[in-house]
Amino acid sequence: MTLQLSPVWNALSRTPDGLSESPFWHPHEQRLYWVDIPGCRAARVSVQGDQTKGPVEYWPLGQEPGCIAPVQSGGLVLALRDGIYLAREWGGPLRALAAAPYDTGRLRFNDGKCDPQGRFWAGSMYEPRDQALGVLYAMQGLHLQAMAHGATTANGLAWSPDARTLYWADTAAHCVRAWDFEASSGAVSKERVFHQFASKPAGWVWGQPGQSAYGGRPDGAAVDAEGAYWSAQYEGQRLVRLSPQGEVLAKIDTPVPCPTMPCFGGPDLQTLFITTSRQGRSDAELARYPLAGCIFSTRVDVPGLPVNFYRPPA
Repeated sequence: MTLQLSPVWNALSRTPDGLSESPFWHPHEQRLYWVDIPGCRAARVSVQGDQTKGPVEYWPLGQEPGCIAPVQSGGLVLALRDGIYLAREWGGPLRALAAAPYDTGRLRFNDGKCDPQGRFWAGSMYEPRDQALGVLYAMQGLHLQAMAHGATTANGLAWSPDARTLYWADTAAHCVRAWDFEASSGAVSKERVFHQFASKPAGWVWGQPGQSAYGGRPDGAAVDAEGAYWSAQYEGQRLVRLSPQGEVLAKIDTPVPCPTMPCFGGPDLQTLFITTSRQGRSDAELARYPLAGCIFSTRVDVPGLPVNFYRPPA
């Protein structure tokens, strides 16, 4: 039986981003971090309970950030359009770790995070979106190694609680794939379809009456302590919670049509945060959902997994 949930969401930000993404909860700082991709900036805010403490802080980056993660020794690792960078402090100098191994005129980094062993992973997206040229890369030392291929828009990267399964989505294909994961080496094997979502109906446009239903396509994701995979459904105005076997356990309504990624946080990891998008949305949609592009939170029954920290090579 699939649960249909309509939780109460709290808006943590009131000034929308163009396309907010890559949220993570920093347990040492009690802060939520994320990036605004078209805004070319990172953001963070202190959170206590369901309220922010102070204003959202922004950090201009000069180019599009696809994703961001905390560093074990302090600071942040970021995937920008032209490569992977390390910052020892918020707003500090960026030190290049690895150049982007693709044509930066047509591709950029998108979704990514660290694995349980502290390696940083980031997928690329092909901006013309007419070929599946996106690749999933892992930082092995200071070298970017291609680990998986065949995505138009790399998204939905996550690991199971036992670190034996890796998940990766291609938003354009409406598909989440899974691999066996070998934590010590980072090797992946036995690729399979984890869940195939229904495709977007031909001619579907948000808000048009009388058209076929559309549940959205898989964007960013997070995994909870029970091993369930939470997938943000872009244009679907919902999250979908999938069992470790890929079965739909619950559909969770979101406050705006385009959620981009969930993450778990708070002291008990039972606060669910989502980033959202307003980029390219119609005037009618934005008039109905003026907080599209903001950050939201709600409480959940099952805690999530803590963020994995990047461990730079010695």
